[in-house]
Amino acid sequence: MSSPAPLSTKQLDSIRQATARINLWHGSVRSGKTIASLLAFLLAIRRAPASGLILIAGRSLQTIERNIIEPLQDPTLFGTAADEVRHTRGATTANILGRTVHLIGASDARAEGRLRGLTASLAYVDEVTLLPEAFFVQLLARLSVPGARLLGTTNPDSPRHWLKVGYLDRQHELNLASWHFKLADNPSLSPAYVASLAAEYVGLWRRRMIDGAWVIAEGAVYDVWDEQRHVVASLPPMRRYWAAADYGTTNPFAALVLGLGDDDRLYVVSEWRHDSKTAHRQMTDAQYSEAVRAWLARQQVEPEWTFIDPSAASFITQLWADGHPGVTRADNDVRAGIRSVSSALAAGLLYVHESCADLLDEIPGYSWDPAATAKGEDRPIKTADHSVDALRYVVHSTAHEWRHLLTGMVSLEVPP
Repeated sequence: MSSPAPLSTKQLDSIRQATARINLWHGSVRSGKTIASLLAFLLAIRRAPASGLILIAGRSLQTIERNIIEPLQDPTLFGTAADEVRHTRGATTANILGRTVHLIGASDARAEGRLRGLTASLAYVDEVTLLPEAFFVQLLARLSVPGARLLGTTNPDSPRHWLKVGYLDRQHELNLASWHFKLADNPSLSPAYVASLAAEYVGLWRRRMIDGAWVIAEGAVYDVWDEQRHVVASLPPMRRYWAAADYGTTNPFAALVLGLGDDDRLYVVSEWRHDSKTAHRQMTDAQYSEAVRAWLARQQVEPEWTFIDPSAASFITQLWADGHPGVTRADNDVRAGIRSVSSALAAGLLYVHESCADLLDEIPGYSWDPAATAKGEDRPIKTADHSVDALRYVVHSTAHEWRHLLTGMVSLEVPP
């Protein structure tokens, strides 16, 4: 069995002091908070009374498996033996240190019903800010065994988020302990890795995920956008293509082609758009399919994948029926998608051809919704966002293909 990695003073202190009813580790990504909280959780399982259930809650069962179960099974992190953390992928229970642990996904408000009637002695919550407030409140109510504890982790969010306002800001009123972590609190990170990580986050995301600050989302979504730098008049030879479409019937339909150039940069090569209100004509799924395929054929582009608005099930089916290659649902995680686009723009990796007039019209005015911000939510204003949604689909859905190119890109100068 391998020895676990050494811990920082802050990690050790948080493990020793995690004796409150509510214990929260928050701060930047990769700052060591998850390792510390999971070690505290293992110790808590050892000491948990026989009565009352032990729970792990997260955004979904898949995120629980990825973020919690798999790290617990890694002997280099925790020194755990192979039989001390047992779980069958897809199962809603795990056996940890001889105790049955129930795994609960909480993706929406309905998840609160999964807690009704149970009694718990210990709960671990992954990424607390991503869970519905009603679920968190109900979970605390279910921790009714004497000495019951909740341990949770999160990255920062809006300073008006319910977790910040209702719990962290009221720490002195509650039986709550918290620890704020920054990248410097993780002694195992190399300077090269920290530099690479910092390159992936800009603006709002850097302040939250790197600096560990609870800051508000306001103003322009893509505040790094500079038309003088990001718009190009000519394109290099392309070696790969992807496409995406934001589907609309009464709203505009917007499609984009993204290319990876021989210069290792991304370019929005072209766009196609149909606005039924200005054209005074709605189009059927079959007509949209024919038009998009004709548009791609005129450019002699056959994209490796075409990412479609996940809600447009009928259009996806039509494309499949028409034999369009590589049709798939886009990754529609809005905040993560915005972060991917922002990172690519800031790194000088993403450019837009001057012919993409509708996208160029939308990007500067794409802004955070102040009404949502007041509620502690990060949500863009839902207007004039069809081309920018298509941009988010194609850039974020291909992030695994280009993210390695961010490292070392520091200039925003337009390539020759």
